[in-house]
Amino acid sequence: MENYIITELKDNIAYIQLNRPEKFNSFIRPMALALQDFIKEQANNEKVRCFYVTGNGKAFCAGQDLAEAIDPNGPELTKIVEEHYNPIIQLIRNTEKPFIAAVNGVAAGAGANIALACDIVVATKSASFIQAFSKIGLIPDSGGTYILPRLIGWQKASALMMTGDKVSAEEAEKMGMIYKWFDDESFEEEAKKLAIKIANMPTKGLGLTKKLLNKSFTTTLNEQLDLENEYQTIAGQTYDYQEGVNAFLEKRKPEFKGI
Repeated sequence: MENYIITELKDNIAYIQLNRPEKFNSFIRPMALALQDFIKEQANNEKVRCFYVTGNGKAFCAGQDLAEAIDPNGPELTKIVEEHYNPIIQLIRNTEKPFIAAVNGVAAGAGANIALACDIVVATKSASFIQAFSKIGLIPDSGGTYILPRLIGWQKASALMMTGDKVSAEEAEKMGMIYKWFDDESFEEEAKKLAIKIANMPTKGLGLTKKLLNKSFTTTLNEQLDLENEYQTIAGQTYDYQEGVNAFLEKRKPEFKGI
């Protein structure tokens, strides 16, 4: 059986490398299911405090492998969306641990929207983002119509989805689509340095922050203030809160345990 994803657990990080480099890491059913299974397996692993998603080879992910989509014996579009991409986006957003997308090359279609669903997105300077759906008469899926307008605004999201224009990493950072880009030569080192930093932060607090950001899409200000009060109480009961306070008072670097 092929390894459609390459995984490694190291430094409290669950590393995921999409692994169909000859097809620009485009998704087929076994790859989508393997990704879902790995995230589910590690979501409750106390040793995992951060997920890191990247691609093998020149691309991050070119989206759906169209050969599978048009195969009369393959899954229909409805099944691909319902069973492949929707669960991946739900797992990324609902897992109470940070996801970092390290976009090492082109991210197109569902590949772009999977990256943008992550909590922090960094990219190589040579990377690009393409809402490629309109070029084949489809609509953006994988949460794209939900997430992208919230990142960059209605007008830009609408234009990029309708034109299918390519967005460089530099443009993506300027418009707020991604956190930042790094030079290609230093990208892997810088992206992993960021992941290690996040993995050593107070994981419970970051997970609660993620939940609040998710809820902010549908709550009123007063509802969000109430949730902040509720979640702050929970965060204040963690080991890491006490450690952070003690470290501040003792003028030393905190050693968070993610609990």
